[in-house]
Formats: sequence, C-alpha cells, structure tokens
Amino acid sequence: MVQALAQPKLVTFGEFAEWKPERGLYELHNGVIVEMPQPVGKHEQVKGFLNIELAFLVKLAKLPYFLPNDVLLKLPNADSAYLPDIVIVKTANLVNEPLWAKQSTITQGASIVIAIEVVSTNWRDDYFMKAKDYEEMGIPEYWTVDYLGIGGRRFIGNPKQPTILVHELIDGEYQVTAFQGDARVISPTFPELNLTAKQIFEAGIE
Repeated sequence: MVQALAQPKLVTFGEFAEWKPERGLYELHNGVIVEMPQPVGKHEQVKGFLNIELAFLVKLAKLPYFLPNDVLLKLPNADSAYLPDIVIVKTANLVNEPLWAKQSTITQGASIVIAIEVVSTNWRDDYFMKAKDYEEMGIPEYWTVDYLGIGGRRFIGNPKQPTILVHELIDGEYQVTAFQGDARVISPTFPELNLTAKQIFEAGIE
C-alpha cells in the first residue's frame, strides 16, 4: 500500500510576512514557505562583484535608484514572494508601494530597474518559475547568472558552460540573450556596462 505524503500547510503572504524571522533566508512559493540555502563562497563573490559594479554605474550617472540589501518581491495576484540576490529599485515609486514601509516588500514591476538571481543548485526556480513570475510582474530586466553552468541545456548549450541570461521585457514578454566566455554582457538598462561573462564569473579570483 502506498501512503500519500502530507501536503505542506499553505499560508498567505500576510501570514508569511508576520512569521518570517529576522535571521535565515525564506521565500514563499505559491503559499509554501521555502527555506533558501545560505549563499557561500563563489556565489557571494559573484554577487558582491556585480553589486559594486552596478552601484558604481548608478552613482556615476546620479540615477534616483538604490540597491537594497534585503527586499521581497511579491507577485500581485499570488501568495509568492522572492528574495533576489540583487535588485535595483526606483526610489520615486516607493510611495506607491503599500507594503514597503513596514515589510520592505515590492509588488510593482514599475518600482524595479533590474533583478538578478545568481544560480544555485535549485536552478529550475531561477530559469523557469522566477523568469515567468518576474515577466508577469513587469520587471523590465532580469538576469540569471549561472557561474556553475548547471542550468538546462536548452538554456546554456551542450556541453554545459557558465552562462548569463539577460531577459529584456518587450511588449510584455521576455526576450532572452545568452552571454558566455569573452562575450561582453549587454544590459538594456546599463549599456555602458563593460564586463564580459568571464570577468563576472571570475569575480574575486586572483
């Protein structure tokens, strides 16, 4: 006899926000609380390197943006909320965000300049689920930075190799461009960015 596995208790975003502890990394996936692995080593090097490079471009151009350290992106019509590795926020639109002041949560794509996920072992979340949801949310630019080269072959080729996918929102749909090796990464938001995929993957390595 096969015994059915117990289904996790579904929670609303409000319940999740009230429960969420100060320590630890948690996301809400369609009502299910998911504990995210603590980023370590190379993941943090790549993330930190991109943070510095993008913050420099924001400061240099005196743009009214900032890079928060810990922010939730909540889908407007679902009990899902994600913690992107990097996000650039438009300061001026925060007055329209009802959950920002008390919960550091953004619900509108109009508040986001760019969101970036540095891919870990749960690569399917970044390539499939979050790409779909960020598109639906209307985030204009979304990167998956797969420094391990572990994503599906349909995305990064065969044989697999480290790849950055830049998703640009055009007419409500993401158009995706892949960058590998010595190819210069082209950002629609920051065309002055002058980094190759390899430079990003080798961040922090002497």
